Amino acid sequence: MKILVLNCGSSSIKYKLFNMESKEVVAQGVVEKIGLKGSFLKFPLPNGDKVVLEGEILEHQSGIEYILGVLLSEKYGCIKSLDEIDAVGHRVVHGGEEFNSSVYITDEVIKKMEECIELAPLHNPPNLAGIYAVKELMGDIPQVGVFDTAFHQTMPPESYMYGLPYSLYEKYSIRRYGFHGTSHRYVSRQACEALGVPYESQRIITAHIGNGGSLAAIKGGKSIDTSMGMTPVEGLLMGTRAGDVDAGIISFIMEKENIGTQAISTLINKHSGLLGVSGVSSDMRELQAAIASGNKRAQLAFDIFIHRVKKYIGAYTAVLGGLDVLIFTGGIGENSSITRELACKDLEYMGIELDLDKNNEIHGDEAVISTPESKVTVIVVPTDEEYMIAADTMTIVNK
Repeated sequence: MKILVLNCGSSSIKYKLFNMESKEVVAQGVVEKIGLKGSFLKFPLPNGDKVVLEGEILEHQSGIEYILGVLLSEKYGCIKSLDEIDAVGHRVVHGGEEFNSSVYITDEVIKKMEECIELAPLHNPPNLAGIYAVKELMGDIPQVGVFDTAFHQTMPPESYMYGLPYSLYEKYSIRRYGFHGTSHRYVSRQACEALGVPYESQRIITAHIGNGGSLAAIKGGKSIDTSMGMTPVEGLLMGTRAGDVDAGIISFIMEKENIGTQAISTLINKHSGLLGVSGVSSDMRELQAAIASGNKRAQLAFDIFIHRVKKYIGAYTAVLGGLDVLIFTGGIGENSSITRELACKDLEYMGIELDLDKNNEIHGDEAVISTPESKVTVIVVPTDEEYMIAADTMTIVNK
């Protein structure tokens, strides 16, 4: 079975074509700058070279049409007919309370997804655009929606409710939803499989740390808490997002700066986080270079970043009633040994003992980085959200 996985952003489309029998990625790439000047499709060749095809890509449908054209092309293609693609799986950011698992996409499901747009106005419309485009270009091919929020729908009310008037929850569904659910689900299962331990009996913390980041507490194979909230702003200090902030500060800034809701949203989403504090960059690699050159604000941003990660590890260990497995994943979690080292520093009292040599050797590979004596197993697991989407798609289509 061949499954095409699409991740449609506001101005981009990431894609992977899987052969599910061999678990092989047959083709992959990304369309960038949709609707902007200089749009292009970039993809790697088997020999490692990268091809960039420029073109006028005005909306998502033409972007997907471009992708399908490359998959079919004589020069770069890997299929001879679209009939070779058995199904399409879509990443969908927000499923609200309506979706607690991946679903086969029907007209009724699309209507319910459209109702979730107000919960994720920046993310869900392009996700839906991809679904509309596939329907138009590929007819009745089976499509499956895999929601970032679905895995966290097992959280109890004390985890997902805010201390606001209950009527606002009833009217507007204001609550914690959490994100990165597909990644948290994949790495937690993969870690237990690699360690040979039963998933349902482990107390697990997954740290998905990238430009955006979140932690999740998993018990009995279910998410019981997570650091992102109703939107992806809450929780950790991120590349450009503020993370946890006193709600009173928002109205204070709006009054002092005489700005409205759109401007404050842009401030906390696009101009805060590592970028906002450091004044240097949202990229951890550039931040580390600035720290090495003695930049104090870059150091401060990194210190806040580490403090938040460590604080959530401690909090979720308390929520879980102890900890068996700590997992690092995401771009920073997989590749930054200093982040892993400092996040685990001084946590020996919790049973976390890092093997510093092993930790320093690992860059993007799956490996245990705790000592044999450590009561908590610390492991790096590269995330593979696209494969998880493909696997869910295959399971649902086969049913």
